[in-house]
This record gives sequence, structure tokens and C-alpha cells, in this order.
Amino acid sequence: MQPLRWEHRPDGLRAPALVCAFKGWNDAADAASSAITFVGAALGASRFATIDPEEFYDFQATRPRVKLVDGHAREVVWPEVELFEARIPRAPRDLVLLAGSEPSFRWRTFSKLIVELAEVLGAQLVVTLGALLADVPHTRPVSVTGLTSDPALIARLGLAPSSYEGPTGIVGVLHAACQQAGLPSASLWAAVPHYIAATPNPKAALALVRKLEGLVGVAVDASDLEGAAADYDRQVNLAVQSDPDVQAFVERLEAAAGDEPSDEPGQLPSGETIARDLQRFLRQRGGDGPEASGAS
Repeated sequence: MQPLRWEHRPDGLRAPALVCAFKGWNDAADAASSAITFVGAALGASRFATIDPEEFYDFQATRPRVKLVDGHAREVVWPEVELFEARIPRAPRDLVLLAGSEPSFRWRTFSKLIVELAEVLGAQLVVTLGALLADVPHTRPVSVTGLTSDPALIARLGLAPSSYEGPTGIVGVLHAACQQAGLPSASLWAAVPHYIAATPNPKAALALVRKLEGLVGVAVDASDLEGAAADYDRQVNLAVQSDPDVQAFVERLEAAAGDEPSDEPGQLPSGETIARDLQRFLRQRGGDGPEASGAS
């Protein structure tokens, strides 16, 4: 059985760009998966295919869920990768969106499947979204770095080219597979403050959406996401201001980022302690943290 399951084949897509995001290792603070979910909802995207998870997932790591149907029948929901089409008549191109959890197995086979799908659909560009933990303060604009097979895109979009070397996830492998196939591709990464990584970060999701807009030439009404990002900033600022140690920690990050120098702080708690204290504060204010309205 073929892993790609068509519900229908989208015809007449105009110069489509395939945009991919995966939950898991590549998705710090849910920023990448939130960004693609928001774009799909804002553009009224409709599902046209799924990828069967049997060959690609460790179900002990990415477990299926059981849900009730009609209040009594139990149904198993498997962790599929879903594909959506978004037709945007007033934009220069349409979009194909791919969203799901990072696969556990056969990354090269999985990436080849995605490249073949992009070619079948006539995709002119593949874009991957990711988010990584970094020593950055939440008070500053979100930094988005980029890799692309077209260096002119880096200059046009004002991306800071990544110099990262080290372990990678499916996003990095898929980007490399596109390059090997001669398929134009770009990878966008948002930097997320490591001390609030467990809280969904709509501010980082918004930064990815804005960079994606410039890359593919498609405008998205992001007013809901902008509101969620503003709420996020307010709640995190309150959490920081409530604890002098946390505030000193953030000020040290700001100084390292090139802001006005501050007095060297004394002995501060570790980043792990700061993160734990912030998460406790945000939970006490209701829920598990700032609500990413429209970005969950």
C-alpha cells in the first residue's frame, strides 16, 4: 500500500509553493506548527491527502489517540501527516501546506516522498518552517534565520544566514533532499527564548508567518495572531517583573544581545530554574501559559 493517500488531486494550482512544518524537535514552543496552522485557517485551506504513519512513526513515541464517537463508540486516531491546498486568487501563487509530527523512521524515504509530491503538484518552491531554542530575551523582536538554495532570497528578505552545525531534524533532511533534487527550497527558523520554551510562543509564530509572506508573496490577515503575541508579551513581562532573579537573568541576556550595558548581576539561578519559575507563574495565572489565539 502506498503511504500517500489521496482524498482528491488538486488541479490547476498556480505556481504553488509547498510549505512544511513538523511538531517535535524542530518546533520549539510550538512556533512552526502554530504558524502553519494559522496560515491554513486564515486562507481557508482544505485537506486533499494524508501520509499513512505505519512506515514512519514509532507509536510509543508518537502515540495514537482514542476518542469517543457519538458518545460511546471508540475510534483510534493515528498521527497522520496532512496535506492542504490553499487557493489565493489575488496572490501570485497558491500554497500547499504539509503539517504533522516529525517522523521517527526512514527519513530519507519520507523526504523523497515529499519531493516527489512537490514535483507532481508542480511546486516551484519548498519552504520548511522551524523554531529553535536560543539565548535570546523575549523583549526583543524575534530573529528569523534562513537557509535557501537561492542566495538572492537571503538578500531580498533580509535573512541572517545560519551558521549552525550539529544535529538536525526532519526539516534539515527535507531541505537537503530538495537541494539534491534541484528543487528550489528555503528553510526559515525562529529563535525562541530557552527560558520559556514550554509555553506556546505566538510571537515567534507571527515572525515566521511574516517572513513566509515575503518569501512566497502571499498576504495573510494575522490580526488574531498579533493579538495573541501582544497578550503573550504582557503575561511574560508580568512574570519577569514579579521575580528580581528572573528580571536580572533577562537583563543579562539583553546586555549580551547588544543593548545598553547593565550592572553585572551577582550569582543567578540556572536557566532551568528560571524556566521552571516562569512556567509556574504563568500556570498560576490560568491555564498552561499565554493563549495563542488562532495559533494552536
